[in-house]
Amino acid sequence: MTRINEVVLQNLLWTLAVITVVLVTKNLILRGLHKRIESQEIYFKTKRAINGVAFLFVLFSVIFIWIETSGSFLTVIGLFSAGLALALKDILLNIAGWLYILLRQPFYVGDRIEISGIKGDVIDQNIFKFRVVEIGNWVQAEQSTGRIVHIPNYKIFTDPLANYTLGFDYIWNEIAVLVPFESDWKKAKKIMYEVLHALTDDLSLDMQQQIKKTSRKYMVYFNNLTPIIYTDVTDSGVRLTMRFICKPKQRRTIDEKIWEELLERFALESDVDFGYPTMRRT
Repeated sequence: MTRINEVVLQNLLWTLAVITVVLVTKNLILRGLHKRIESQEIYFKTKRAINGVAFLFVLFSVIFIWIETSGSFLTVIGLFSAGLALALKDILLNIAGWLYILLRQPFYVGDRIEISGIKGDVIDQNIFKFRVVEIGNWVQAEQSTGRIVHIPNYKIFTDPLANYTLGFDYIWNEIAVLVPFESDWKKAKKIMYEVLHALTDDLSLDMQQQIKKTSRKYMVYFNNLTPIIYTDVTDSGVRLTMRFICKPKQRRTIDEKIWEELLERFALESDVDFGYPTMRRT
């Protein structure tokens, strides 16, 4: 019994020594890189890679220490597997999620994602969780709220993940404009086309190139990437819905430019105006 206690104590001391040396070495390396690397994006990617290597080194070193002294891998499994399965369930799931994110790369730092009902821009990812700067919620047009949300890695297995930017840096956006029945809706639609093309034509070439590149990896294609305006009728007038592609993080900016242009252009026309909810009696 004394011999077993000595072996366990020795293993614990070696385990503690390995963890201490790796943590100190990792922190020294990161401190030196932080002073040398000016790009924040490159530093975070490098930091994530170093953290991953350090974790794997500690994991395999500890396994080797305990297997080497116990004499049998089955002995180690018998001693620790039952306890680990219960006590460390969430931790192991988070580690599995981290490995999945590292290998399959469903998102990168800087991507805009939505998971578990939370939308945000990924700013960090480590062994147990990833962090996003929240967008939307009480703020319109998916602008940042300023809050940092911590999301466990295991959510990647349990909840659907939407990536705004993976493979294709654009999303479809829509703006609905209501025009009264008394207005010239055809002229209004023509003006809206002119405004849309003026603000989005410079994106066409880049979009075509990205679609071609993305289609080699995913079964993704669009028959038409040019802006389009749909016409339908409501109780208060003719609704003209502009549908166009824009970058996710520029959605509010492009919306503002479109509305300002429409306000100026409609103001120049005597037979074109904006509508609003009304009740008509005969």
